[in-house]
Amino acid sequence: MLRLTRCLALCVLTIGMAACRDQKPEHLAPAASALAPVAPPVAQAVRCTVDAEASKVSFLMEAPVEKISGDAPAALSGELFVSADDLAKSNGLVKVDLDKLTLYQEKREDEKGAFSERKKNDLQNQHARTWLEISSDTPDDVRLANRFAEFRITRVEAPSVPSVQALSGPERKLKATVVGDFRLHGRKAEKKVKVELSFKYEGEKLAAVHVRTLEPLQIGLEEFDVRPREAFGKLAQKTLGALGSKVAQVAPIQIEFSARPAS
Repeated sequence: MLRLTRCLALCVLTIGMAACRDQKPEHLAPAASALAPVAPPVAQAVRCTVDAEASKVSFLMEAPVEKISGDAPAALSGELFVSADDLAKSNGLVKVDLDKLTLYQEKREDEKGAFSERKKNDLQNQHARTWLEISSDTPDDVRLANRFAEFRITRVEAPSVPSVQALSGPERKLKATVVGDFRLHGRKAEKKVKVELSFKYEGEKLAAVHVRTLEPLQIGLEEFDVRPREAFGKLAQKTLGALGSKVAQVAPIQIEFSARPAS
């Protein structure tokens, strides 16, 4: 009878652990397919295309015993429609190719020790792709759907100067908050981030716009269902919460890129 009781208890515990793994995160963003392209908000808006090669996307996730940083150089593409007369009406769609993302580790033995040198860990990079469901064992259609993180800018709020035309000179800088839909891993949520906008002019003609985040774009892992997976379709034994000392819950993303008027 004692052996049977222990067996039943083990079965209940195993089922309970499986149920916890399969349970969806509490604050899960709605499901979404690829974001729709943007259109000129006003007739005089200037269409600018992103210079992918010069773009920079990075993040630093800090947990008590491990720092995880990521770089995705030359991974950003997309377009902006710049309304120089009324910046609030500008919009755009940019996306990051996650295939170009590389992760690095800094580790320490406990919360009081010094962090190790920043190094690339191939196994960790493999795990990240499995969590994002873009690993080699992911079906092609799913992998393609998850390959890009997208940010569809719908409006520009509180620009320090409402119109670029109110400024003068070959370089005209201002600050603003861009608002829009962020899509990652098949999930979408509205995000906003403060940016510095630098407009370069040749005479009275817009030659380029440079965008740099002034604070990180905060992306919650659970919000976008990015969590430990052993393989495609198979959640890991340890949940994201159980890895709290090693993996931060939020990825603070920094972005910098330039865009030039399309010919």
